[in-house]
Amino acid sequence: MASAIPAAMERPHFIGIGGAGMSGIAQILARRGAQVAGSDAKESPTADALRELGATVHIGHAAGHLASDASCVVVSSAIRTDNPELLRAAELSVPVVHRSDALASLMVGRRAIAVAGTHGKTTTTSMLAVALGELGLDPSYAIGGDLAGPGTNARHGDGAIFVAEADESDRSFHKYDPEVAIVLNVELDHHANYASMDEIHESFETFVGKVAPGGTLVVSADQEGAVELTSRLGDRVDLRIATYGESAVADVQVLSIVPHGLTSEVTVSLDGAELTFTVSVPGRHYALNAVAALTAGAALGVPAADLARAIGAYTGVKRRLQLKGEAAGVQVIDSYAHHPTEMVADLEAMRGAAADSRLLVVFQPHLFSRTQELGKEMGQALALADASVVLDIYPAREDPIPGVTSDMIVEAARAAGADVTAVRSADAAAVTEVVAGMAKPGDLVLTMGAGDVTDLGPRILARLSS
Repeated sequence: MASAIPAAMERPHFIGIGGAGMSGIAQILARRGAQVAGSDAKESPTADALRELGATVHIGHAAGHLASDASCVVVSSAIRTDNPELLRAAELSVPVVHRSDALASLMVGRRAIAVAGTHGKTTTTSMLAVALGELGLDPSYAIGGDLAGPGTNARHGDGAIFVAEADESDRSFHKYDPEVAIVLNVELDHHANYASMDEIHESFETFVGKVAPGGTLVVSADQEGAVELTSRLGDRVDLRIATYGESAVADVQVLSIVPHGLTSEVTVSLDGAELTFTVSVPGRHYALNAVAALTAGAALGVPAADLARAIGAYTGVKRRLQLKGEAAGVQVIDSYAHHPTEMVADLEAMRGAAADSRLLVVFQPHLFSRTQELGKEMGQALALADASVVLDIYPAREDPIPGVTSDMIVEAARAAGADVTAVRSADAAAVTEVVAGMAKPGDLVLTMGAGDVTDLGPRILARLSS
């Protein structure tokens, strides 16, 4: 398989090269022979890994970091317009390329599978990447999280297939022309970019419209938004639609999901035959992600029985119900869930795995806009835990919104009958003390959110050990 680099990508400079989406593209380009450079806010294992591939990685943002012979500057939607390297690019007339355009250029000439949906994209993309690799198909992939097995979020493979996570948050998934598109679910999120559910559906319709003629849409037959999307597509003769789920009308029907601690056994009916396979992460939603991956791989002609067996090799993605360790009889698990639907799914999965153990949650809200719109639902979700600690909002790319604080979540949680404690301190040590003081032998502690709450897991384990 040829690995030609588009001319614009020969000497790319990435602003925010350490980010999940950006670093994967940079890694693939470096492995294809590009002279990769970039900058990030702080040192990280990702920065070190890119340097080992020959990339130049600067820490901090400064105009001088951008080489005058850079072929392009790659940015994500999170990069602000006053970034000094972006301003320098304008002075030098260096083309600015969005991350999604860069990724789209890497898919050219490959059989692309683009995985979309409000939730579950990273897990489903990872399951496909692992299963295809297990079968010796040597796929390329770009994922929004690190695989627990290979320990990377991207790979340049010599095989014909390229699996990519397709982000709807900024409509960048409109840039791809996949042979197979997966839509796991369609819900209202990313309130800074979408004003209504109708806008969300229009955006997903545009994404599906980009599927190559003769290609396949793999879509949930269970989730309300996905079913509505399918009904909006009409009779497109050049698109095959393959539905999956527990619905009796699904093309790939889930017959049973049987939990076994932190794993599940899944049985499906596909083309008149029954297949049973193991999913090595707990919860119904992860089992359905696996079925979506199975359906998509089969759409490319990979034997379904082989795929079902290979999916069992998937061992998880960092931050997706990832066991961080155990100390003093307390297990600490990390969850990326930050939307109420994700929170409920992960909490129900852990409740099923916990048996008679107490489930304690440390939740960090992500984004002021999301909290403003969904804070009540977040609080209601926390009622599924035995006790919760709610931290301040992680702002990420947003400026504060007057009157929007994590108190909205705390109040909603208490109204739903939850045992919740608000911790306002920005000091990680103080938060760790509160959580360690609550935990008892046999408990499960779940750190939850898309921000730096993930850093608390090792701290809590160390404090429990002491």
